[in-house]
Amino acid sequence: MDWHLLGLSFITVFLSELGDKSQLAAIALSGRCNSPRAVFFGAAGALLLTSLLGALAGGAVAELLPTRLLKAIAAVGFAILAARLLLFNNEEP
Repeated sequence: MDWHLLGLSFITVFLSELGDKSQLAAIALSGRCNSPRAVFFGAAGALLLTSLLGALAGGAVAELLPTRLLKAIAAVGFAILAARLLLFNNEEP
C-alpha cells in the first residue's frame, strides 16, 4: 500500500469536507435525535460508499483514457465553471 498516497487522500478529503453541507446535515440530525451514533455511522457509511464509487469510476475512466487527456478535460471543465461563476452571475448584490 502506498502510505503517502493514503495520507494525501485523507488530508485532502478531510480538509475539503470541513464545513461541508454533509457535515452540517450530520450536525443538524444528531442534534435532533437521541442516537448521534446512528447519525455518525449513517453519514460515515454514505461518505465511504460515495468515495468508493468515485474511486472505482475514476479507475475505470483512467483505464480507457490517457492521463494527459483526463487532465485536459478536468482543466477545461474547471475553467468553464470558473468563467460561468465570474461572468454569468445572475444574482443581485
